[in-house]
Amino acid sequence: MIPFSVLDLSPINQGSDAAQAFRNSLDLAQHAERWNYKRFWLAEHHNMPGIASAATAVVIGYIAGGTRIIRVGSGGVMLPNHAPLVIAEQFGTLESLYRGRIDLGLGRAPGTDQRTARALRRDLATTAENFPHDVMELQALLGPLQPGQIMRAVPGAGLRVPIWLLGSSTFSAQLAAMLGLPFAFASHFAPSELLRALGVYRARFQPSEQLREPYAMVGVNVFAADTDAEARRLITSLQQQFLSLRRGTPGPVPPPLDNMDELWSPLERKGVEEALAYSVVGAPAAVERGLEAFIAQTGANELMLTAQIYDHTARLRSFEIAAEIRRRIDSRQPTSLLWSDASTP
Repeated sequence: MIPFSVLDLSPINQGSDAAQAFRNSLDLAQHAERWNYKRFWLAEHHNMPGIASAATAVVIGYIAGGTRIIRVGSGGVMLPNHAPLVIAEQFGTLESLYRGRIDLGLGRAPGTDQRTARALRRDLATTAENFPHDVMELQALLGPLQPGQIMRAVPGAGLRVPIWLLGSSTFSAQLAAMLGLPFAFASHFAPSELLRALGVYRARFQPSEQLREPYAMVGVNVFAADTDAEARRLITSLQQQFLSLRRGTPGPVPPPLDNMDELWSPLERKGVEEALAYSVVGAPAAVERGLEAFIAQTGANELMLTAQIYDHTARLRSFEIAAEIRRRIDSRQPTSLLWSDASTP
C-alpha cells in the first residue's frame, strides 16, 4: 500500500498565536495516527509570521511525546543554518527518547530571507555549497563509532537516525542517489522540476546501508471537503499566503475568501497557480481522481500531504477524507502494481 504522510508547518492563523498553532499540530498528529498516516513531519522556517515550527526539533519532541506510533520528523531541517554536530545531538536526543520513530529530513535552502539567514548563522562562508560535506559529516556522527574517533555526538553516535534529502531541483536528487538516501521532492510549492528530479534520482541511485532501492516521496497540497465549492474556498487561504509572500508581506494564515479575483491581478494569479500546480482540490470523488492521477504520473513510493487550512476542524476533515481515499485506492490496486516496500525507510 502506498503510504500517506503529513507535512505540517504549525500554521499561525490571523487572530491566533503560536501556542494555539502547536496545540492544533498535536491534535492533527493524533488524528493522523488514528487514520494510519505513516509520518508527521514539521518544516523549519524563520521570520515567517504564519509558521510556528522554527525550532523544529523542539516541536518534533512535543509531537512525538503526544503520539504513540506515527513517525515524527523534519521536512526539513535546513542544514546550512546549523552545525552538523548540533543536529546530530538534537536528533540523537529525539531518537533516544522516541526510539524507532524519528526521521531527519534535510534541506539545503535557508528557509528564510538572506538577512535572516545571516542572523541564523553568521559565518557567511558556510553556505549551501557545503551541503554535501555537511550531510556526510552528519551521517558519520549518527553512524557507529570508528576506531580513534575523537568527535562524537552524545547522544547520537550509533543511533542511525534515518536521513532523507529534500529538494526542489535535481541537485538534491543527484546527491540522494549518490549517497543511497531516500528523497523527498517539494512539489507542493515548486512543481516544475518534479518529474526530471525523480528521473535523475532513480537512474543514478546507488544502494547503501540505509536503502537498497530508490525511495521517492512527493509533496502535494490536498484541500478536501464535502463539496467542491467548499474545497475551492478553503484553498484561498493558501493562495492568499503565497500572494502575500510574493508581494514581500508574509503574514499569518488568513481566513478563506469567496472570490480571489478581488485580491490578485491576472499576472499574480498565474504565478501563484503555477507554484501550486500540484494541488488536489474538491469533494471526495474529485480528490480521489486527482490523487490516483498524481500517483500514476510520479510513480511515488509515498505521498506527503499538506494543507494550510484556516479552520482547524475543516483541516482535520480534509486529512480524514484523504485517509479514506487512500484505503479505497489501496483496495483497488493489484499487488503487482504496487511499489515494493522492501526498502521502505
